Amino acid sequence: MENKPYSVLLYYCYATIEDPEAYREEHHLFCVENNIRGRIIISPEGLNGTVSGLHEDCQKYMQYVLGDPRFAKTEFKIDSHDQHAFAKIHVRAKPEIVHSSLRHLDPNEKTGKHLEPEEFKALKDQEDVVILDVRSNYEHELGRFKNAITLDIDNFRDFPEKVKELEHLKGKKVLTYCTGGIKCEKASAFLLEQGFQDVYQLHGGIIKYGMEAGGEDFEGKCYVFDNRIAVDVNKVNPKVISTCHVCGTECDRMVNCANPICNEHLPICEKCGWELDGACSVACKEHPEKRPYDGTGYYQKQSNGYNPYKGIFRREDKEKIKSIIHEQENSRIGTDH
Repeated sequence: MENKPYSVLLYYCYATIEDPEAYREEHHLFCVENNIRGRIIISPEGLNGTVSGLHEDCQKYMQYVLGDPRFAKTEFKIDSHDQHAFAKIHVRAKPEIVHSSLRHLDPNEKTGKHLEPEEFKALKDQEDVVILDVRSNYEHELGRFKNAITLDIDNFRDFPEKVKELEHLKGKKVLTYCTGGIKCEKASAFLLEQGFQDVYQLHGGIIKYGMEAGGEDFEGKCYVFDNRIAVDVNKVNPKVISTCHVCGTECDRMVNCANPICNEHLPICEKCGWELDGACSVACKEHPEKRPYDGTGYYQKQSNGYNPYKGIFRREDKEKIKSIIHEQENSRIGTDH
């Protein structure tokens, strides 16, 4: 942490938020005033975010979140970085903090048993245990636990349908895992709802496992949702499991196709990346909307009309109105007396 001036925070908290839009404005204003960047989702069921900032700014941000009684139990996964991991700050109000099609489930009421990284490590290789990756294809193709079961899904909302393929595992201990733990909260709850008896989840996900248990037996890299794209996890027995989408050589360098219409998340080696100018195929390279390639394969998402100052001016206007009303009331009091 000392050698790199920035922190990257990954966190979530399932908690009731009565007025998500009002809290979105407050939360967003704090981020702007403290130079916090990233993506944060506010919903009636809680908050979920990945943000970056200078160490001292991230400390303020964590104090701000934890200082709210609703989010006092929030756990932050903290990594260090040499710069901001995001170009902008987006704080959005949405129906769910992760799109799951499982809104009826409340992890605060029922979810799988949480396993700390060392507990997960001790349990994962036992005979009656199966390890279940609940992430999407492009994530587990880049990296996953040794012997993990993966599901053919492009988005987490497809998870409930795929659980039908796991009926034969109902007599096993099922250990679920994901990047930071948030998907497992509902995935494990849904498994319990479907009749699985012995369900666990890796508390803090792959990121915490790498930090606290050395990442042993996690093969490949972990896909993350910021401009780092992929991070190392395993310090004990690392192994590359992905191959370049273009030439087939061993490769764990993850990129987004430079053609925004395609935008596939794929491992592409540096050589092929330059030869195809960031695209995943000749057709994508020649697409008229192809984005300029700078060698990273990361492209800032379009704002889609999102105003980074939404709510701030409205908030200032409200304060001005309150001030005017207060002055008028004082004036009236003076006249009355």
